[in-house]
Amino acid sequence: MSSDKLSVVVLISGGGSNLQALIDACETGYLNVTIAAVISNKASAGGLERAAKHGIPSQVLEHTQYDSREAFDRALMALIDDYQPGLVVLAGFMRILTGEFTQHYLGRMLNIHPSLLPKYQGLHTHQRALDAGDKEHGVSVHFVTEELDGGPVVRQARVPVLADDTADSLAARVLVEEHKIYPEVVRWFAEGRLKLENGVALLDEQTIAL
Repeated sequence: MSSDKLSVVVLISGGGSNLQALIDACETGYLNVTIAAVISNKASAGGLERAAKHGIPSQVLEHTQYDSREAFDRALMALIDDYQPGLVVLAGFMRILTGEFTQHYLGRMLNIHPSLLPKYQGLHTHQRALDAGDKEHGVSVHFVTEELDGGPVVRQARVPVLADDTADSLAARVLVEEHKIYPEVVRWFAEGRLKLENGVALLDEQTIAL
């Protein structure tokens, strides 16, 4: 394997706490990657300040400036590809991506989703888990495919649902786990241990058992 660091582009829409977890993992030496750029579809995203604080280039591409999802995704692809990343990391990027986009980065794009997939694809996952009376909840990291939150899951972390939980308290405990497992999965990819092959996620050439 080449000693060159894997180039990563991170896409965000909000505060960027998972971005911060990746930045911290790089700075401690746990993660041997270069975050080449942070791109947000919202100029107000707090994660842009995190990027600036650590000297990481950032770009804003407002989806509201495009008249279709397809046009935005093509512009976003062009922007990402300027950095020639080996991996695209979605860290709270709140856009449903077109098939053209997901195919372009198939096998080199990861997402983190706050549920134990395949449960609760989409939004409001914590409240949905509470409403269903679930005893446990959690977070999944998965390869991105055309199906929303439907790509092969790589890693999950679980937390118990407590009797007095609210959506906010449950989300806070899940977030702690998010910050642990996302750098771990990115590290696996950077080390060449993780790949997507024929629609199946493989770790060390073995199908991942969750």
